[in-house]
Amino acid sequence: MNLRGLTALVTGASSGIGEAMARQLAEGGADVILTARRGDRLDTLAAALREAHGVRVDVVALDLGTPSAAEELFARTEGEGRHVDVLVNNAGFGVHERFTDIAWDRTAAQLQLNIVSLTELTHRFSRAMLGRGRGWILNVASLGAYMPVPSYATYAAGKAYVRNFTEALSYELRGTPVHVCCLNPGATATEFMDIAGHEVPRGGSFALMSPERCARIGLRALFAGRRNVVAGWSNAFATLLFRLLPRFAVTRLAALFMSAPPPLALPGAAPEPPGSHTATVVPR
Repeated sequence: MNLRGLTALVTGASSGIGEAMARQLAEGGADVILTARRGDRLDTLAAALREAHGVRVDVVALDLGTPSAAEELFARTEGEGRHVDVLVNNAGFGVHERFTDIAWDRTAAQLQLNIVSLTELTHRFSRAMLGRGRGWILNVASLGAYMPVPSYATYAAGKAYVRNFTEALSYELRGTPVHVCCLNPGATATEFMDIAGHEVPRGGSFALMSPERCARIGLRALFAGRRNVVAGWSNAFATLLFRLLPRFAVTRLAALFMSAPPPLALPGAAPEPPGSHTATVVPR
């Protein structure tokens, strides 16, 4: 990719897919703006990119899990005359636990980061890009966008939002010089599992895609004008399989593969006999 003359903003750039995206964009000649919570990691990455590729690299240490952060990030880039041509909305996290066992402030921060901040950044920067007559936006969702995932209930639901939102926006912007694409990674060798509190099964690390390969797939799809891409042929095959199976079967498979906790047993509750539920038909 020849990206000289472009400026790219990468969220969640301190590790994993975001770091790989930043490295590949800089390798292509783009100037880069790095943002994440861990400013020390960003400073180390910025120094490495400047030395290796001779590009301009700026660091904006922010927690996009807070309500005002997206507006602040826009103000510290576009608001200060630092025009962004490529936006990579990569920042996000999940929690591997029953929804009812997760503290609400943790879930609220997840929804803010994975959904609200991503949407606000897309809105603010897409309008600026339209005004200048060029732009590319890559929103990172997940294979979880294609299925309900017990133990990652809000995470997977949020990624389904990201996928649907991105594809709809891409359609709305057809015929304009602003291109929007959704990247759906499967299991990838990043810090995601550690942060989520999810132990990788023994031997499972061999099935993980490298963040470099995932980033390359996403960036190629973005600059090729695609609306949506699933990272890896095996993950793409899985999405086709999900369409053929009943929803309850997909949910059970997701629970199995993601090591969902067993069903919640309430104290003193006896199992109900078969056929004890009465079906209610509700008009749609």
